[in-house]
Amino acid sequence: MTRSLQTVTYARPSVLEGRAGDRLLGLETSGGATPMGAVDRPHFFAGFLTSPSVAAAGLLAVADVAAARYHQRLDRTALDPVVTGSGDRLRFESFSGCCGVHARLDILAAGLDGGEVGHGTTNVDVNTPLHDALARIGAGDPLHLRVGPDELAMTSPEGSSVEKKVPLPDRWLRGFAEAQVIAAGFELRAELSATEAVRFLRSLPRAGTRGASRGVQWVLPAGRGLRLTGRPVPGAVCLPGPGRLTALHRVLRHATALRVYGPPGTPADPTAAAWEAVLPGMRLTLTLSPEASRGFSGEGGVLEALATDEVAGDADLLAALLAWEPRIDIADLAAASGLPAERVRAALTRLGTSGRVGYDAAEAAYFHRELPYDAERAEQHNPRLRAARSLVAAGAVSLDGPLATVTADDGHVHRVREAAGRLSCTCPWWAAYRGGRGPCKHALAVRMARRGSGGPAGAVRPAGAGAAEAEAGPGATDARTGAGAVTAAVAARAGRFGGAR
Repeated sequence: MTRSLQTVTYARPSVLEGRAGDRLLGLETSGGATPMGAVDRPHFFAGFLTSPSVAAAGLLAVADVAAARYHQRLDRTALDPVVTGSGDRLRFESFSGCCGVHARLDILAAGLDGGEVGHGTTNVDVNTPLHDALARIGAGDPLHLRVGPDELAMTSPEGSSVEKKVPLPDRWLRGFAEAQVIAAGFELRAELSATEAVRFLRSLPRAGTRGASRGVQWVLPAGRGLRLTGRPVPGAVCLPGPGRLTALHRVLRHATALRVYGPPGTPADPTAAAWEAVLPGMRLTLTLSPEASRGFSGEGGVLEALATDEVAGDADLLAALLAWEPRIDIADLAAASGLPAERVRAALTRLGTSGRVGYDAAEAAYFHRELPYDAERAEQHNPRLRAARSLVAAGAVSLDGPLATVTADDGHVHRVREAAGRLSCTCPWWAAYRGGRGPCKHALAVRMARRGSGGPAGAVRPAGAGAAEAEAGPGATDARTGAGAVTAAVAARAGRFGGAR
């Protein structure tokens, strides 16, 4: 697994200061993006929380996921949560170390009082002393929240800054980005009252306890609640790894409802799902990968969106139009860009793969944010995408109507067939997953070849062409063709962030 070193620097540690009745929760920020450009320590909010104990529990849940590995528990290395100011709300996000759980706490306008919310995205410091202090916040304690430094913190004496260096696996970057794109295909599948939510979640085994994983389960509406079943019967929703919902127990006593989101219908194979605890003025959502041993980074459902020149250009155009909206309106973007709605959706999918937009299943809408690390690596370090581009550039693809032949590096020949817009392949990957984890590299290369992207001119062989005819033209070493525009745009923005390069 490729790793780099993610470095975040705070002016001082986040702290909970003061006494009961007059407390300040000061959350420190690191380098991030704002409408004014890059800022070392952006300021997003200063005001009161309407439900302090609920917000504290939600923040702890997000921190729990950041520190967790629900599969192969090897270390406790964690990224600090990401915070996005969207003008009317604050969103705190984290991703588990195993790449299989995404957590997001949305503190909505009803949860904030007495201050304007800024715009931008950065990391926020949640350290161990703060973690312990948050756990002690009572229901009746007024709490002032500050996200980002005030004037005093900006002029704090030298030597008070805090620097954290965290190993950052590439698969975390891809997973963080891909989880948003997968959620865009969800719909509301079930909703439970507070009483039924407590009953159901407390019946599940917790992570780390005997029988907690229990593999993939399914949940089926039964009366006012849900019941577990071991198979995907009609109407059931996948629950991939019940023990991974443990973080919801942090907010369970505050929840007014529990909502379950998933893809429509009842697929025979395991699928991702999102579980949302509705809280006073807030929402906490956990999105689970299809299996506890299967991280979001390998799903590959967005590879085709990365493989087209048209979508790359559209995404570059839309990126310039985004303005940190809490809800991205497809019709407004279509009007502003001159693109039809379907091309806007495809471009947003591509932007999601680099973390530049997230998706809120509760509102069925995208929102703008910029992950505070090298988000373009989510595309650059995707092995199937790189392999497909190499195959096209090497002239390994031969097209013959609905059929295509792809000659792999090891000399094996694979046949790719298209039927009703769907590609199938004779390779072992396709035999194992049948497209359930995105296209294989051979099918992806064929798609690129048919669209004329992924390699230099002349790199695709017509049926019957010899090796000499397949030689690439000038510039054959540039494998970024087809994604260069959006990659360059993402790199320009990501370059403004602090962190590893």
